[in-house]
Amino acid sequence: MRPELIQATELLRRNTPESVDEAIGLLQSTVYSFSMKLCGHRQDAEDTMQEVLYRSLGSLAKIEEPQALAVWLYTVTRNRCWRMRRKGASAPQHILSLDELMPDEAELGRLLQDAAAGPEEDLLHAEQHHLLHEAVLRIPAQLRIVLVLHDMEELGTEQVAQILGLQAGTVRVRLHRARLAVRKEMSRTLESVAEQPDRSKQTGVRPASKRSKKGRDQGVQRRAECRELFVGLSEYLDGRVEPLACEAMRSHIEACPACVAFLRDLRGAIDRCRLLEVPCDPAVALRLRSLLTQEYLRLLGVPGTEKPAARL
Repeated sequence: MRPELIQATELLRRNTPESVDEAIGLLQSTVYSFSMKLCGHRQDAEDTMQEVLYRSLGSLAKIEEPQALAVWLYTVTRNRCWRMRRKGASAPQHILSLDELMPDEAELGRLLQDAAAGPEEDLLHAEQHHLLHEAVLRIPAQLRIVLVLHDMEELGTEQVAQILGLQAGTVRVRLHRARLAVRKEMSRTLESVAEQPDRSKQTGVRPASKRSKKGRDQGVQRRAECRELFVGLSEYLDGRVEPLACEAMRSHIEACPACVAFLRDLRGAIDRCRLLEVPCDPAVALRLRSLLTQEYLRLLGVPGTEKPAARL
């Protein structure tokens, strides 16, 4: 869970003008950033931030636990975002199969070269961090919401399941596909914005047609093992695999340079997702924050507060 929600819950309990103002600011940032990650339109996110928080003021004082605040806030925000989605702006509904999400040999060659590039390549990826938001918005909505809630908003599987009305197992399956999908989109984006030389010459990966029959047979067998491992890759990364199965997966990965490179790339995509923030325009946030704070204090009956003259 985001520490901002824990802090906001504690601040609201104090019921002082200063603490309420700070708590409203934290809630604004959370709602706006979540809305932008989910739908990607600034005006819609601002409208959602205003409506969700304004209509929620009467309930905030009744919520005592951060977990309850998180489930409730993300549920109402998600419902509002879904209603406000612009026609034709949503991502395609087709969900790629695991085979389609696996890299081909050309991409594996690039990943192997990137892995050998060292810190300079890591820095390059950091500079391209701004492309992640666009990649997230291009994956199917039912996968995107799970990715945003779990990896970006830092909610646990059970909380995500509660918000979306799904079984925990379904959440884990969708999370894994969402991670693979956003990694795939990022890979495509990086390929499109960079000049790509012939990777097969740089990495020593020869075209399949020029390999010996024995080499092709070994490659097919290896890819089948990799495909089987990919099914549980998110569980492995999140430490949710039983010890014996985990050891078997680790043995395969350590003996497979392609899997090492792919796992490194996937982990990097997940880490970038966890760091993604989309801030609201400071002027808009400050004005709304003042109005919301005044209205919240009025509802609490704090002397000297009057109903705000207007909303944004």
